[in-house]
Amino acid sequence: MTRRFGRRATLKRSFGLLSDFRHEQTAPDLFYGALARDSVELIGDLYCGLTDQDLTGTTVLDVGGGPGYFADVFLEAGARYVPVEPDPSEMHAAGLTVGGAIRGSGLALPFRTSSVDICFSSNVAEHVSTPWAMADEMVRVTKPGGLIVLSYTLWWGPFGGHETGPWHALGGEYAARRYARKTGREPKNRYGVSLFKVGATEGLRWAERTTDAELLAAFPRYHPRWAWWMVRVPGLREFLVSNLVLVLKKR
Repeated sequence: MTRRFGRRATLKRSFGLLSDFRHEQTAPDLFYGALARDSVELIGDLYCGLTDQDLTGTTVLDVGGGPGYFADVFLEAGARYVPVEPDPSEMHAAGLTVGGAIRGSGLALPFRTSSVDICFSSNVAEHVSTPWAMADEMVRVTKPGGLIVLSYTLWWGPFGGHETGPWHALGGEYAARRYARKTGREPKNRYGVSLFKVGATEGLRWAERTTDAELLAAFPRYHPRWAWWMVRVPGLREFLVSNLVLVLKKR
């Protein structure tokens, strides 16, 4: 299932993405452009592993799609890309126009049951107070035999506090106050409001218990293939995995 993407998951890729991460807020076009290309490769490889087909003609629902940075790369891959975003200011933050973009909540997706081929969410679950309710919705709207990919940032990892890290390890509220004191402004990702603690074990438990989908794989999104074993080690994974990918097939 993950063999094709595993060949792509090299140390060079990891260093490249890590280098781009520092531009998330200062140069979002650079950061999200790199993340978009990596995302379409990830989704394309996983879908091919599941179906032996590429993304041509598929409907890809991106839960928490923001301003639409991912649109062009998915369209170039032949997919119909549909982003869903609850925050209107976030939808227009980059000045992009994405045809078919929908304002809606990941907790109540405005789609019929079993209506999309692929449901994808990247770095969103940590911004939702009830992430597994969102995950249930992602499963609901996916067609039987379709692909669900949920990728999210782990709280205890190096990027868990986003711009307030690494001080989030001493407490989310402390880190937020420290950031405001040092910069003179509130963090974009405010602990308890738009940023929450979410772990690897919680996600794995949800994926294993859901009755409507089968867990096919779980691995660190940004690590090289030889480091994927970390997901199998309780405790260690919370600190070293950084971003967990859950891959499921709708029953």
